[in-house]
Amino acid sequence: MDIDARRNTQARPPRPIGMERIPLGIQRMDSIVNGGAPRGTVVLLSGESGAGAREFMYTSALINGLATGDPELHDLYYGDLAADATLPEEIHYVSFSAGESQFRWEVSQTIDDEIVEAGLQAVTFHDLSTHFFHESPLPRDWYAERTASVTDLRSRTDREELLSAFGDLMSTHGPDNLVVIDSLTDLISTTGEEVTWSDINYVVKGLQKAAHSWDGLILAHVNHETVSPERLGQLGDAVNGTMRFEWESGGSTRARTLVIKQFRGVLSQLEDEDIVRFETEIDDAGFDISDVRKIR
Repeated sequence: MDIDARRNTQARPPRPIGMERIPLGIQRMDSIVNGGAPRGTVVLLSGESGAGAREFMYTSALINGLATGDPELHDLYYGDLAADATLPEEIHYVSFSAGESQFRWEVSQTIDDEIVEAGLQAVTFHDLSTHFFHESPLPRDWYAERTASVTDLRSRTDREELLSAFGDLMSTHGPDNLVVIDSLTDLISTTGEEVTWSDINYVVKGLQKAAHSWDGLILAHVNHETVSPERLGQLGDAVNGTMRFEWESGGSTRARTLVIKQFRGVLSQLEDEDIVRFETEIDDAGFDISDVRKIR
């Protein structure tokens, strides 16, 4: 059965708008926003290096994964779902430049081993690094384990294959699922003659349009230190929500903070609670909210 036919057989009546949410996996944040992000949304995780955006991705994937991988651990580290929240059918983690072993190693350096082991049982990893590095001058054995085939020996000029492979992957795994994209920064770094900034903008806008009917949740990471303010604004305008992860200096110390720049269906609830900023921390359970700043 082809993909389109399979989708038709799995189709279900659309949910009432705003009714169901997918947990972000950060319990304190989900408790404030009625259980998570509305289904059918794309959220841009815009972060400075080390400020928590990447740890947010890891935590979201693993805590949602715990719900099926080890329900008792999920109850311990997260607790009950909100009334309007439902779990994603599947969890997919897409990387443009890293392999699965590297991903697992990085996650294990951040989050406790028992969460990693149980949570990753429910996470499907997708490695697009062969497409990403194909045009580069790097030796093939740096980024691909198998021996090159005749097809692989084609001219190293077809970067569009990366976008095509990514599009096919999202069409197949986007509906009803949580998909984490790591990272738009990699795509942006490929811009040139083969892939333009307009292509990147079309990809993000297209994801947002498709996500509305897919009824899942897409988290897309970008390091905003690598993008001009104008282009970052274009990315933010193309998605449903933007979370900005930053370092804040105060005296001799630095603190991680999170600001919700815009988030349709969520920001209004934060405004009702007079919340302007979250103070965050990284502990053995991953990303967490340590304090909430309100308008005084």
